[in-house]
Amino acid sequence: MSPSPGGGVTAAPTRPLRLAVVVLVVLGTLLSALLGLPVASGATGGPQGSDPVGGWPLAPEPEVVAGFDPPDSPYGSGHRGVDLGGSPGQPVRSALPGRVSYAGPLAGRGVVVVDHGTTRTTYQPVRATVSVGDTVASGAPIGTLQLPGSHCFPRACLHWGWIEGADTYLDPLRLVGSGPVRLLPLWRDRPSGAGPPAARAPTPPDPAEPWRRLLDLFG
Repeated sequence: MSPSPGGGVTAAPTRPLRLAVVVLVVLGTLLSALLGLPVASGATGGPQGSDPVGGWPLAPEPEVVAGFDPPDSPYGSGHRGVDLGGSPGQPVRSALPGRVSYAGPLAGRGVVVVDHGTTRTTYQPVRATVSVGDTVASGAPIGTLQLPGSHCFPRACLHWGWIEGADTYLDPLRLVGSGPVRLLPLWRDRPSGAGPPAARAPTPPDPAEPWRRLLDLFG
């Protein structure tokens, strides 16, 4: 507070202080990103935070016959999930723990839907062995794979989907750590018995590197 010419008291200007706070918050967020520190987000354990860890709905790990290709609009063409190669009668398992919200025929094929809070996974064509309201664990059987209705006919394959909210389609391969890019080990094609290449000693981090990056952003 400071005296005014008329003898009263006026509040000290706060705009510079507010500006300084905003600048500090922005710099702190940028520095956290550069250092790899966690930054607060709207959710955890889901699409907006870290993805939940799930399991493959078919075992052993199946071939991905067709990948995720989300449509540009709610009614556009695309592939709203992934197709996994399988065989008729093969057990289908829930990728995550949850509650069965649908189990039965839909548009001529068997469908099972399992709710997981803010998201749900879908499985088709499946002959359900669970009922609506059942609670299932991750990896629990929910039905068997059918041939009629298969996206890969005359092959059998499971169409596996992951949906957030009403109609936001997500790549279900994220649940098993197999998103669009899969990095193979460097020794995958080495001769049998050669073993992995010798590990190199890690390079010590440079304490000044984050500050150099930050300065580059504003340079």
